[in-house]
Amino acid sequence: MAPTLADEHTAAAATAPAPPAPAALPRRTRLLALPEVRWAALAALAFLIAFPLDLAGAPAWAWGPLYAVCYAAGGWEPGWAGLTALRERTLDVDLLMVVAAIGAAAIGQYLDGGLLIVIFAVSGALEALATRRTEDSVRGLLDLAPSTAVRLTAAGEETVAATALAVGDTVLVRPGERLPADGTVLDGASEVDQASITGEPLPVEKRTGDTVFAGTLNGTGALRVRVEADASESVIARIVTMVEEASGTKAPTQLFIEKIEQRYSVGVVVATLALFAIPLAFGADLTATLLRAMTFMIVASPCAVVLATMPPLLSAIANAGRHGVLVKSAVAMERLGSVGRVAMDKTGTLTEGAPRVAAVQALSGFGEDEALAAAAAAELPSEHPLARAVVTAARDRGLRPADAADFSSVPGRGVRASVAGRTVEVGSPAGLLTAEGADGSAAARKADAGYEAAGHAAARQAVTAHEEDGHTAVVVLIDGAPAAVLALADRLRPGAPRAVARLRALTGAEPALLTGDNARTAARTADESGLTDVRAGLLPEDKVAAVRAWQERGERVLVVGDGVNDAPALAAADSGVAMGRAGSDLALETADAVVVRDEIGAVPTVVALSRRARRLVLQNLVIASVCIGGLVVWDLVGHLPLPLGVLGHEGSTVVVGLNGLRLLRTAAWRRAAEAH
Repeated sequence: MAPTLADEHTAAAATAPAPPAPAALPRRTRLLALPEVRWAALAALAFLIAFPLDLAGAPAWAWGPLYAVCYAAGGWEPGWAGLTALRERTLDVDLLMVVAAIGAAAIGQYLDGGLLIVIFAVSGALEALATRRTEDSVRGLLDLAPSTAVRLTAAGEETVAATALAVGDTVLVRPGERLPADGTVLDGASEVDQASITGEPLPVEKRTGDTVFAGTLNGTGALRVRVEADASESVIARIVTMVEEASGTKAPTQLFIEKIEQRYSVGVVVATLALFAIPLAFGADLTATLLRAMTFMIVASPCAVVLATMPPLLSAIANAGRHGVLVKSAVAMERLGSVGRVAMDKTGTLTEGAPRVAAVQALSGFGEDEALAAAAAAELPSEHPLARAVVTAARDRGLRPADAADFSSVPGRGVRASVAGRTVEVGSPAGLLTAEGADGSAAARKADAGYEAAGHAAARQAVTAHEEDGHTAVVVLIDGAPAAVLALADRLRPGAPRAVARLRALTGAEPALLTGDNARTAARTADESGLTDVRAGLLPEDKVAAVRAWQERGERVLVVGDGVNDAPALAAADSGVAMGRAGSDLALETADAVVVRDEIGAVPTVVALSRRARRLVLQNLVIASVCIGGLVVWDLVGHLPLPLGVLGHEGSTVVVGLNGLRLLRTAAWRRAAEAH
């Protein structure tokens, strides 16, 4: 079995420093490092210079060598691949394209052959580029896990390579550091940002006995963690492995021409040879027979068939790009239109991926603005996502947070500061709703017992109500008394309910919500967006399992996501769409399409546009087949003059090309946006 990237990363720590990985090189250098890109660029450049010179009537010595460069640069690789396939007794359309191009050049049709060469060279370069960028992103994912760890032994602390950790080791993770391994918390309390694994938008409190994952980011507390998994078996390493396996094993829907390429290629070659050899055997003139066979090769060459598929798909790609959706290839565009089931992530996909204050419930004599302003002042020095949400909510109300003094943060509880001579505490209900407050403050101890009991009871009741609604509850104490409960939530993207309804109508199946978030939050998001199939608390492998289950039932699956934790499912699905503004690099590279403007409504629109492109492909295939068939029959049963054959062949090519270019118009996107 070949080693995976995870294996390579594990072994790297024990070896000498290696040369820079491709991802470490400048982007332009990485592009030019691909031979397919260099040859395609040279072929296209030569063609673009030769073409206008040829049309302008320049002498042959001016444009002839340029066409020769185009043929050689763009044709040698598919030609060599075709010859290699011949050794394995397989005839593919790449070789037929090269032969047809050479045949066209042999009878003076340099433009026709050059166009074929450029199309195939550029297609190969794009495929190679997509493969390289995905590999770079997978390697970058492994770098989320730190290269070293602080291991605790009887002799004290020692710094070791993270890959040298063994199951049972104890490691120390300081504030702001990334976890070096999957494990269980032995001691300490902190908030851990594990969005890269579960997709949860908010840091998760971790205490003794809780599970933590390699590559996740520790918050303000220190943790002692017992290692529970080898580096090669960590969740993040399994994500890499799943992306590799899914990318390597999934079979993309073949373009229509590829479905018939073997029989078509063999048929054209056999017919051409027969049309040349049989008349010669009966004494026909060599020159006339060769000219007739060459005419057959030209009119039977699949130029029109190639253009039957590419212009509609490329036009759809260009139109989608103008409207903020980047589709990576013609194959990806064609595949999007065939999906019958859609699975969507929650955080960053259906929602905006950032918490906001959804409600402020004032308690026991405090006003909403008073409590919110005090909370914002206390949270202002903090970098916690919840703190930013509280400060933003106060500023949205026109409140200006006062300067705070004596700021402190207690992991697992919250923050404490002095604001305008008053002690303000903001944090988790479990940490603050105690008889002594967050840290046994004197203010809390001096509070009237009956008043305090009533205030805490009202706060707990408010917390329970907000949590049942799927919100994250934050308590605000002023001088030890509950002043307010803040309900925080991740905002649903505008247009999400309509997007879900359109996807349901387009596919005829109920879209599903696959999320690593908790069940109550997932249920609230599902209710707001109109989803009924909700699966919460999923790890990346669980999302992949759900995708595989649908595929085993014969369904073609589209996954929409944005995070590292979505990348395996994006790779395993028949099609993947990533939300681009805040999407992880791996999700963006693994997906077939990227919604740059983060408009969830663009997802059903690009699916509808793909379906229109597929219909135009079918129309063009019919037109191309009729034209090619008519010309071939004419050449076989009559005498088709070479100029007329070339005119008919080129005419059919122009017709199908113009038909496909209809999808370039803005109206095509507008109609797709209205499709259900």
